[in-house]
Amino acid sequence: MPTSASPSFHAPGDAARHELLQSVVDVARAIFGAAASSVCLLDEEADELVFQAVSGEGEAFLVGRRFPAGRGIAGWVATSGEPMVVDDLSRNASFDRSLAESTEYVPDALMAAPLISESRVLGVLEVLDPSPQARSGVRELDLLAMFARQAAAALRVLAPHAAATGGRRLEGERREDALQLLGSLERLLRGTG
Repeated sequence: MPTSASPSFHAPGDAARHELLQSVVDVARAIFGAAASSVCLLDEEADELVFQAVSGEGEAFLVGRRFPAGRGIAGWVATSGEPMVVDDLSRNASFDRSLAESTEYVPDALMAAPLISESRVLGVLEVLDPSPQARSGVRELDLLAMFARQAAAALRVLAPHAAATGGRRLEGERREDALQLLGSLERLLRGTG
């Protein structure tokens, strides 16, 4: 089972990281026909998950919001390192309705996958209210898990540079490498690559 770890790229103002994470949630939302998508990264020191990028419902106010790392389905996914799909959240004991209500969007269904790199959980990618076809089987959950792994790999491409430069904006080849990795995955998932 993967272990949780605090990512080394928490530096504020890292435009490349923000651009990458925003691309991840925008692409995930489009691919799965979802009402919303989000990436929460694990802050191990505070034992919290932090919204880093949001597409769709809640994008105007959720970024930066924190919640306990053990709460809800995102917490379960971060702790277990396993993806999850739930078709009816009203019947799922892991779903934290009060937490969802506090975000001003309560989904009926969701898919979630851990962002894992080098056997470490960096955070969670969630897709809220995906189309019924997108959550209909193991293949779609596998696609989300693959997308999350590639997003985590792209984050790791950025991480060593961010740590070495004190979090300054990533320029040049490393930034392009991370964005190309994400672009290649998007083409693969859309069936055009």
